[in-house]
Amino acid sequence: MNPLVPRAQSIRLPAIAALLASLLLAPLACAEQPAQTANPAAASASVSSDAPAPSAAAAPAAATDSPAADDSSPAHDLSPWGMYQNADVVVQGVMLGLLLASVITWTIGLAKGLELLGARRRLRGELADFKGLRSLDQAAELAHAKHSFSAVLIEDAQDELRLSASIAEKDGIKERVSFRLERLVAASGRKMSVGTGVLATIGSTSPFVGLFGTVWGIMNSFIGIAESQTTNLAVVAPGIAEALLATALGLVAAIPAVVIYNVFARSIAGYKAQVADISAQVLLLVSRDLDRQPPAAAARSGAAPMAKVG
Repeated sequence: MNPLVPRAQSIRLPAIAALLASLLLAPLACAEQPAQTANPAAASASVSSDAPAPSAAAAPAAATDSPAADDSSPAHDLSPWGMYQNADVVVQGVMLGLLLASVITWTIGLAKGLELLGARRRLRGELADFKGLRSLDQAAELAHAKHSFSAVLIEDAQDELRLSASIAEKDGIKERVSFRLERLVAASGRKMSVGTGVLATIGSTSPFVGLFGTVWGIMNSFIGIAESQTTNLAVVAPGIAEALLATALGLVAAIPAVVIYNVFARSIAGYKAQVADISAQVLLLVSRDLDRQPPAAAARSGAAPMAKVG
């Protein structure tokens, strides 16, 4: 047996083993090589993905900075009192004037309403008392006893009767008494209308005063927009709201003034009608007293023949 054969076999066995090992490890090496080639791409991708990271981190930082900046700006109080305090000086003056006008309106409305209510109630009672009277003297006594308004009318009628005592023409006396009573009726209406002209003025001018405050406030808001160079509604909305508050106050002052004025106009017209009814009753009593008196001419003509016969 050739001694070289075992040796060759011994040489071949390690070679075969190495070949088998290389065949077994080749797939693993091929699998590792794409993974290694993929790793640089992943690394580059991770680098590229990490590159915007500062901007992404900066975005929250900016986002957190913007609220901080917004929080640093003073918050606007949108309540009526807060809007008044933050408004311009001119707008504040307009608001105060309109509030004062509203107070005047309700004060006049309350005072004049109570006055009209009491006066019309007294006139109804006096008119009922006149129905049972027979002469002007009885009416004068009753009016002075009750301190009623009709005492003024009765005194004026009695004064005219005294001045016309020597006049025989009764129709002329009635006309003069009627004229004087008409003047008293007109004077009573004017006296009761005192204060209602203020309501008419407030009702007609308050909307325009409020509009002036609104225009002034909106003008200041637009000036603020130009200075800040921003069109953000949150910046200009408080100023516009403060300006519109002036218009709202103007309407609050004007609407009640117009309504109360119209109510008083009708009530005063009714009051004047009641005074005219009482003056008509006074004139009726004057006419009745004149008809009871004998004519002065007839009395004189009747007295002369009696003297002649005697």
